[in-house]
Amino acid sequence: MINISISKMLKLDYHTSEAYKTLRTNIEFCGQDIKVIALTSCTPSEGKSSVSVQLAASLAEAGKKVMFIDADLRKSVLLGRFRIHQNVKGLVHLLSGQAQLADVICMTDVPNLHMIFAGPVPPNPAELLGGRYFKKLLASLREVYDYIIVDTPPLGSVIDSAVIAKECDGAALVISANTVSYKFAQDVKTQLEKAGCKILGVILNKVDMSGNSYYGKYYSKYYGQYYGKDKE
Repeated sequence: MINISISKMLKLDYHTSEAYKTLRTNIEFCGQDIKVIALTSCTPSEGKSSVSVQLAASLAEAGKKVMFIDADLRKSVLLGRFRIHQNVKGLVHLLSGQAQLADVICMTDVPNLHMIFAGPVPPNPAELLGGRYFKKLLASLREVYDYIIVDTPPLGSVIDSAVIAKECDGAALVISANTVSYKFAQDVKTQLEKAGCKILGVILNKVDMSGNSYYGKYYSKYYGQYYGKDKE
């Protein structure tokens, strides 16, 4: 295993930290059968990867043993974001038979948090993620970890997320405030449902909290209307 330092880059202000604690609590109340969770978005740059890592770190800080998997094989940004210059083998190496599981797991300086990075961009990401090795990987990790957080590509751009979600216990959709249309979000939601994955909810990101009226209106639209139909 490789040791990496990421804690300094995960520091949050008080209000943001409290928001992640609330998110963590909501995840925990989803039930003990929800262990493998995919996070996706409609488009790039909605903050999906940041939310995924922070959620994983928050769960780890609560004493849960957590594995974070960077499954965005087409455009991963995390190695660069964490300024990791070591030669790190990742998910692509594992799924293509070029490495063993122990070779790709990274230990972090956040207690209880381990990570698997994506690795180099393969010519066939959807095929790798839909193969039997990815399914076997998740089955193996379930035996060791309390939660497995899987960062997936934007489902509005490529099909990879639906392929991954099929193997997960649930999925959450990260939506950047005032960026994605209601119809687009509904289309992505439908794709997740067709994959047979339980939708845990929406994580509204990049919200301007300075205007409560705006926040309430936008929040109501996505939680009231977007998820209202699920309760019928």
